Amino acid sequence: MQAGSSDFTLADDAAFPAEPRHAAPRPLALTFNGSGSEYFRIWIVNVLLTLVTFGIYSAWAKVRTLQYFYRNTQLDGASFDYHGKPSAILKGRAIVFALVFAFQIASTFSPFLALAMLVALLALFPLLLVRSLRFRMANSSYRGLRFAFTGGDADAYKVFVLWPLAAVATLGLLGPVAHQRFKRYQHNHTRFGTAPFAFDAGAGAFYRVYLRAFGVMVALVAAAALAGFVLGASASGKAGMMLSFGIGVGGFYLALLAVSPYVMARLQNVVWSHTTLAPHAFRSEVGAARMVFIFVTNLIAIALTLGLFLPFARVRSARYRLECVTMLAAGPLDSFVAGEAQQVGALGEAAVDWYDIDIAL
Repeated sequence: MQAGSSDFTLADDAAFPAEPRHAAPRPLALTFNGSGSEYFRIWIVNVLLTLVTFGIYSAWAKVRTLQYFYRNTQLDGASFDYHGKPSAILKGRAIVFALVFAFQIASTFSPFLALAMLVALLALFPLLLVRSLRFRMANSSYRGLRFAFTGGDADAYKVFVLWPLAAVATLGLLGPVAHQRFKRYQHNHTRFGTAPFAFDAGAGAFYRVYLRAFGVMVALVAAAALAGFVLGASASGKAGMMLSFGIGVGGFYLALLAVSPYVMARLQNVVWSHTTLAPHAFRSEVGAARMVFIFVTNLIAIALTLGLFLPFARVRSARYRLECVTMLAAGPLDSFVAGEAQQVGALGEAAVDWYDIDIAL
């Protein structure tokens, strides 16, 4: 009986094996090895050559800048890289310049023709934004593997046209939803090699960020208004009114300066803490107070140096934001397999630069 009982136990164990124990994710922090002095040399040459060539060198300047920041960003001991060709970006910019120039000419002859061209350009804009994302991702790599963006044009019109219009029509009430839809579209259609990214943050997380930012701004403006009222009351006549008004206006702009980096920090945490890459997760822990301090002190230094601190400020901000992101790796990163390389034109990237819109992961 004991032997039979033992056999039954062994058979039972074989039929119902213990669940495998999964190793805990390995935290891999992003690091940035660049310095302000190094980037300053690149930046000053870029500025001078762009001015001398009447803007033509700006395409090369863009590539040099991206390559510097990519190559100085490391994950698990390996750097990222950017492979975009300046000639492709310059070609795209030339096409965009021609379209804008044609619009300006048309507006001098016929307002109706100008309106028709404007509508056509606006209709093309989502397509250009999609191609910008494709171009940027196709020319970005890590450990020799390329990224890719596979978002469709139909969804782009919803993200870049319908939702922004809905936000405007509701006086900003649907703004957080529009932002969430954009990040979901962007991350869910990006892949690294053949591994897809995924984004699971809901609109509620975006509403919480914007509502808290609104509350912070209201509190700061109210504090400035109260201070202005008290100090203005201590003075008499017109001088008191001017003092009160000046403090109130100054407080409003200071509140704007504080809220902008606050929103930037909170949104980065929401976006990357809800993003995964196949089995790997991410965690972002940007401190809002620290981000506000960096932002404000950068502005002061830029103003005091008449703009020469700008490259140092960019490196300082990039280092902090990057090094607050950690990848929770569920396995070795080199197990990913590169997908087929995509050949994407640079027209969309140029259009984004022209209209000063930055789309980034």
